[in-house]
Amino acid sequence: MKAPDTSVLEGLLDPLSRTLTPEVAERLVTFRLNRKTQAHLDRLARKCTAGKLTDAERAEYETYVHALDFIAILQAKARAILKKHSVAS
Repeated sequence: MKAPDTSVLEGLLDPLSRTLTPEVAERLVTFRLNRKTQAHLDRLARKCTAGKLTDAERAEYETYVHALDFIAILQAKARAILKKHSVAS
């Protein structure tokens, strides 16, 4: 699985993150997958570790991993906004 270039993602997300209000940033920081999705992702991760994913499962798992990388970068930017906002308050 080829990981996305996070520096490219960070650069693309910089202008977007500057539009976040503290309220939206807080919601992003607290975002979590629902239980059903998390359980499915955990099953895929176990199968991946065991080397037992089908091609379709591997594609699905890689999509989750890339999407979660994207979300993690956005959450980091949201945390920075919240930190900056709390210092300014």
